[in-house]
Amino acid sequence: MHEVVFYAAFVWMTVLLAIGVAAVIRLPTTAARILALDTLTLILVALLVLYSDYQRTPYYLDAALILALLAFIGTVVAARYHGERRIF
Repeated sequence: MHEVVFYAAFVWMTVLLAIGVAAVIRLPTTAARILALDTLTLILVALLVLYSDYQRTPYYLDAALILALLAFIGTVVAARYHGERRIF
């Protein structure tokens, strides 16, 4: 049962990843692209967590945590630059 849930989640996350890439490419506004790119990185974090569970190793969880932190900082910086045209 565990493998069925894992494969279903992996397929679903892959489909969401493809939809996210299409959204980043096709959305008309910069703000929408920033949000779609942030969503895309969160899907990648979820895929890393799934892969970490599949491999039974915690190393991919570290990578997922680092990616989530960098994505958060990047989204905040990009949104601030988009809104105020300055980073700091």
